[in-house]
Amino acid sequence: MCKVLGVSKSGYFKWLKQPKSERQKQHEKLSQEILKTHLEFKQRYGSIKIAKTLNKRGVKVSERTVSRIMTKNQWKSCTVKKYKATTNSKHQHPVSENVLDRQFKASKPNQLWVTDITYIPTNEGWLYLATVMDLYSRKIVGWAMGKTMTKELVISALKMAYKRQRPEKGVIHHSDRGVQYASNEYQKLLKQYKMIGSMSRKGNCYDNACIESFHGILKRELVYQTKYRTREEAKKSLFEYIEFFYNSKRIHSTLGYFTPNEFERMFGYSAS
Repeated sequence: MCKVLGVSKSGYFKWLKQPKSERQKQHEKLSQEILKTHLEFKQRYGSIKIAKTLNKRGVKVSERTVSRIMTKNQWKSCTVKKYKATTNSKHQHPVSENVLDRQFKASKPNQLWVTDITYIPTNEGWLYLATVMDLYSRKIVGWAMGKTMTKELVISALKMAYKRQRPEKGVIHHSDRGVQYASNEYQKLLKQYKMIGSMSRKGNCYDNACIESFHGILKRELVYQTKYRTREEAKKSLFEYIEFFYNSKRIHSTLGYFTPNEFERMFGYSAS
């Protein structure tokens, strides 16, 4: 190799032994911090969120630098095509008007809640997940899982949200027109909790975009990266993702790169 490069052996080995410059040392240290953060968040973060996380931790770095280092080392966030699930809206139950009307910005916790159902593949069959999100903090305040997509599933998710948050009366509760949400039992519960029912317009997925976006994130960051043998295995994984990662650790650009729990606490609210 030395002959091909036109250098002496002694010169080559002397070059190998020369000490690294401060700039090289800093670059290597930064690369290690980026890789450490990339792995800490299970390869779910791209360059922007890694840069934001490092800056919050006192490591000053630009998004451009992080992007360049990640590209050079082929460190990529996990992204997979989206997977769409819908509920059955062909039923005879009354439906609520679209009170939310795509007003996805709340001024305080427990003002606007959105909810939906998605499903997770396992070797035993589908596992259905119903979630309730508070639009102020994007926090998942209620959830329930089961092997069937029933009204009992969504009722359990709403009961968890109400017990956890203890909201005052007047929460706007938005869902699609699925039979589970339009059922007499679910609507009775909304009245008991003194909530204002709101439903998406027929065939318009954008009316419930925020909760559908969460389900898309869940699929890309967790479900598509995992093969679940049993429903119980999936339940444990989803619980850990929602409570210990999404609500507690994952930063959101819409929240100024704070986590849902942090953003809720910044308002001065503490769920009882």
